[in-house]
Amino acid sequence: MTLAPIDSDGTDAAASPTLGPPPKPQERLVPSLHDEVLARLRDFIVEGNLAAGARVPERLLCERFGISRTPLREALKVLASEGLIELLPNRGARVRRIDERELVDLFDVMGGLEALAGRLACERVTAEDFAEIERLHHAMYGHYLRRDLHGYFACNQAIHDRIVEAAGNAALRATYAGFAGRLRRVRYSANLDADRDRWGEAMREHEEILDALRRRAGAELADILFRHLRNKRRAAADREAQISE
Repeated sequence: MTLAPIDSDGTDAAASPTLGPPPKPQERLVPSLHDEVLARLRDFIVEGNLAAGARVPERLLCERFGISRTPLREALKVLASEGLIELLPNRGARVRRIDERELVDLFDVMGGLEALAGRLACERVTAEDFAEIERLHHAMYGHYLRRDLHGYFACNQAIHDRIVEAAGNAALRATYAGFAGRLRRVRYSANLDADRDRWGEAMREHEEILDALRRRAGAELADILFRHLRNKRRAAADREAQISE
């Protein structure tokens, strides 16, 4: 006769329920106040509601978003770390201004990073990765047809981020993130260039990007992405010149 093992407290171990690891806390489905304020403030600045070099009007923004100054200032710290604004000692914050030389330098670096990401993504992208990028592309096209620049830009940036993610290189991803925030506002405004249809041009370039990624044509995709950033740089420079006139 085989006896069931006895636990140290004298209970029958076989009869004791198996507890397993403690349950994980329920995943947070509702964005926190911090995340919501950060996203809304970022969009507010990126979409040109404050000019380059303009002071951030904290009181007015608190009224607009229905919040106190504490969550607003926490969000400003994050945007400063992204390079979108500058914190002024004891004087609030202002939208970061990018001069012409810095604009050229930043876009060239971003073009190089995205070209590398495209080449690596063609080697490593999974079917699931590509399906998500394709889904975002079609959603972006829908926003383009409706002339919804806010939705278009969100999908556009998500596509570029997903290509970097698909490259599977942590160092590249960290470096890219460090530059992306500094150019987010001017990348958005480039679509508003009054002297050329940059928005339509960008949409056509994204068709080429998706096709090259589908075919896993790494060298071709690298060239397309670099050219895409060069064209974006020219449009951004023209738009910044229009604003400053």
